[in-house]
Amino acid sequence: MGVSDKPDRDSHRVAKYLMEAGFDVIPVNPKIDNFLGSKAYPNLLSIPLEKDIDVVNIFRKSSEVLPVVEEAIKIGAKVIWMQLGIINEEAAHMAKEAGIEVIMDKCIKIVHACEK
Repeated sequence: MGVSDKPDRDSHRVAKYLMEAGFDVIPVNPKIDNFLGSKAYPNLLSIPLEKDIDVVNIFRKSSEVLPVVEEAIKIGAKVIWMQLGIINEEAAHMAKEAGIEVIMDKCIKIVHACEK
């Protein structure tokens, strides 16, 4: 959530890394139509229902996370991942109450690279 088509942005670099590592990345950003050849969606609710969403990786300001978590709950996401510097305790609590695992203030790219 919040992927950028600008190569100098962390959200671009992280999504590209995950794609190159073999993950099925579904780009979400209302301002772009595609990301590195993959169709981009304006929000989580617009992703076709036949796509299972395991992780919602959030690149938004901490104050903008709650609506993303509300959408993630509606689509049945399994994990909410808030990137480095992103912390929202209210959204985390809401997600946990819905049975969703929550990770805050960590970079998924760094964690994945360290576990390889």
